Amino acid sequence: MNISRLGELTLSLFRIVIGLLFTLHGLTSVFGLFGGNPGTGEAIPVGTWPGWWAALIQLACGALVLAGLCTRPAALLASGSMAYAYFVVHQPDDLLPLHNGGELSALFCWAFLLVAALGPGSWALDTLLARRRDVRPASAAPVAEPNSIVV
Repeated sequence: MNISRLGELTLSLFRIVIGLLFTLHGLTSVFGLFGGNPGTGEAIPVGTWPGWWAALIQLACGALVLAGLCTRPAALLASGSMAYAYFVVHQPDDLLPLHNGGELSALFCWAFLLVAALGPGSWALDTLLARRRDVRPASAAPVAEPNSIVV
């Protein structure tokens, strides 16, 4: 068994799970699915600042990270939104996450920062697209005309 391959597999699984959980949070707030937004049980009204926009970031960035598409920028945006949530929503109540209810925001913030730093792993659309770009078909090579000079 090749131990070095476990790191790529683990990174991919970590990215998939974090992306799925973040997407589910977005679905609850944007569409009111799975019991709706915590507190109201309904979807957040469209355009409400900052809740609806945060939920839209959760939905879009979570889905992109889950699929491994535009992973680094999506993870960085998701991490920043969770840092904002922690410092603006939770931290004014108390400094420690255990006392201010900000554990989830802090965990998502650091998890997405890790994904942004390490990349999507081997099981990602970004990786698949990069491989397809690197493999060029033989017919794509320029063909020289007879009696012409190729520079």
